[in-house]
Amino acid sequence: SVEERGNTATFFRFLRKCISANKGRKVYLVVDNVRFHHARRLQPILERYRQRLELVFLPPYSPDLNPIERVWWLMRKQVTHNRWVKSMQERVEDFLEWCAATDKASIQTVCNLIEKIY
Repeated sequence: SVEERGNTATFFRFLRKCISANKGRKVYLVVDNVRFHHARRLQPILERYRQRLELVFLPPYSPDLNPIERVWWLMRKQVTHNRWVKSMQERVEDFLEWCAATDKASIQTVCNLIEKIY
C-alpha cells in the first residue's frame, strides 16, 4: 500500500517471505545500510534462519555498487524534480506511469553507466 513504509516490521515480513519462497536453498540478500536492516529486533530471525538466510551489507556510501540508485536518480529527474503534486497518491500515480512508459533499454543504459565510469 502507499502508506506502508520501509521499517523493521516491513523488512521482517519481507525476510520471512524470502525464506518461505526459497525452501531448501540459502538466500544471500544484498542490502544497503538503512538503519532498519541492522535492527536488534531482526536478530532473532537472522539467528534462527542463519543456515538459510544471510544479509550481505554494501559498504557505506557506495551508490556505485547499487544500480537501483541510478534508477532512482533517473526517476527523480524525470518524475519528481521541480514538480508539485497535491497528494502522495498523485506522486505514486506519476511514478507508476513513468515505470510503464520507461523502456528496459533506458534502465539498462543508466545502470551500465556505472561500468563505463570504471
